[in-house]
Amino acid sequence: MRRLGRGDRLVVASHNSGKVVELEALLAPYGIAAIGAAALGLAEPEETGITFEENAALKARLAAAASGMPALADDSGLVVPAIGGGPGIYSARWAGPGKDFSAAMARVEAELGGKEDRRAHFVAVLALAWPDGEEAAFRGEAHGGLVWPPRGARGFGYDPMFVPDGYDETFGEMDPELKHRISHRAHAFAKLSAACL
Repeated sequence: MRRLGRGDRLVVASHNSGKVVELEALLAPYGIAAIGAAALGLAEPEETGITFEENAALKARLAAAASGMPALADDSGLVVPAIGGGPGIYSARWAGPGKDFSAAMARVEAELGGKEDRRAHFVAVLALAWPDGEEAAFRGEAHGGLVWPPRGARGFGYDPMFVPDGYDETFGEMDPELKHRISHRAHAFAKLSAACL
């Protein structure tokens, strides 16, 4: 697998500012300059895959081809077994076109409908693609449970309702530095950095 090094530039193939900020923070110690897809005027592709891996690869491949630079894409979401694995790959779509994650969290709570099983896990798949077609994908997970009402204003997405195993705070309450060390994205990034950085 080809490696990236200090001074290299990389497109973060996401229009989600929260994801871009988290990935920039993870890449910073390696001296790699991350540029968000929106800053380059790249279009946001339709996610037509049926797995996190397929959607991440699709986004990375298109951004690498459009920019002529290596591209890193993240496809991630919340998986709740008690509601059939939803929202899963549709996590962002549950928030609607306005990206209203308060409504998305309320939908998760409504679909749980008082079920006792509140286990959940976040999945993140990071796909790295080069303009010549080389690519690789790395999966990370963070397991925990869901709380209601949501707590905390940090993080993004479903973070305020997710308490990771071994902690009392939600990702929405947690210090961002701690979240960056234990999150699903951090686990995927650890695999990527071992292989490519």
